[in-house]
Amino acid sequence: MAELSTPTPAGQTGLVLGIESSCDETGVALFDCATGRVVAESLHSQIALHAPYGGVVPELASRDHIRYGLRLTDQALRQAGVAGQDVRAIAYTQGPGLAGALLVGAQLAASLAFAWGKPVIPVHHMEGHLLSPLLADPAPAFPFIALLVSGGHTQLMQVDGVGQYTLLGDTIDDAAGEAFDKSAKLLGLAYPGGPLLAKLAESGDAAAFAIPRPLLHSGDLDFSFAGLKTAVANEVRRLTGTELPARGAVSAPQPLLPVDHPRRADLAASVQAAIVDSLVSKSLAALRQTGLKQIVVAGGVGANARLREALTAGAARIGARVSYPPVALCTDNGAMIAHVGALRLAEAKADYAVNVRPRWPLMELSPPLAR
Repeated sequence: MAELSTPTPAGQTGLVLGIESSCDETGVALFDCATGRVVAESLHSQIALHAPYGGVVPELASRDHIRYGLRLTDQALRQAGVAGQDVRAIAYTQGPGLAGALLVGAQLAASLAFAWGKPVIPVHHMEGHLLSPLLADPAPAFPFIALLVSGGHTQLMQVDGVGQYTLLGDTIDDAAGEAFDKSAKLLGLAYPGGPLLAKLAESGDAAAFAIPRPLLHSGDLDFSFAGLKTAVANEVRRLTGTELPARGAVSAPQPLLPVDHPRRADLAASVQAAIVDSLVSKSLAALRQTGLKQIVVAGGVGANARLREALTAGAARIGARVSYPPVALCTDNGAMIAHVGALRLAEAKADYAVNVRPRWPLMELSPPLAR
């Protein structure tokens, strides 16, 4: 594993073990506070497990975290050449996420911490994503604008420091990741659809279909993607010759675009362009409104190549810079949890109660305790 570095938490030493289990990835990593580096990382993806069902099955996700959590922890410790007793604290994802999946990670963290006599640090999953660009080289400096784009979140934040977040814009319905995945399903693509749609879009014409950009000119920094999905569904009906159900009639199943349809790549490219245009437009507006010259992108959709290309170019036009986490850290992972654990090391406690927060607003966080 290539070593990843970040500004070292001032005055801190020791290793923080991070455990991530909020959804469909089990991630474990070790962060060295003294050097500011991720020194070991293990990750297991559940894509193959959930693919036959077209989406995440919570019960199966929880069972798989049980199956792999301890195994990945042992793997990370061996990779770093240390024992559990050498760890200073254990950070784990307390929320938000799937309740059962979170409980597995929290129980694993509490059990290991109790056995090793170490304190624990509950971490907010989205703060992990939000601060993951600090693992890039060079790392961005505070303050900056953050575009959080994942399967369940699309938000614009002003970030003045760790725990110092101001919400500038939010989605009023679907998140960008949902728009990618739901559109991909309509195009007959397998789970997880977002990356497959992006791949298919490479050979398509982004101007072939007039896919709407909701709220693009609303004057605020909010997003909306539910109407985009409806537009894609209507285009699929038109391309397959399927009529809309009559008003009051029992709805027929939504048709899927056949894999051999000649317009499939064009529709994928048009969908991607609409989502990217919305994200880039609002992000640049946030930079202009705040006067800041730096934006970071975090979350799974941050790995989208077209988004990176368009946002980097747009920011350059207004004299701003964009920072991204390494592509491998865009999806859920233990490194981002261990990293936040290191930044909040002063909050570590020998409290082994298992508490999770499936719904946990990011704005409830506060700056770390003084070291």
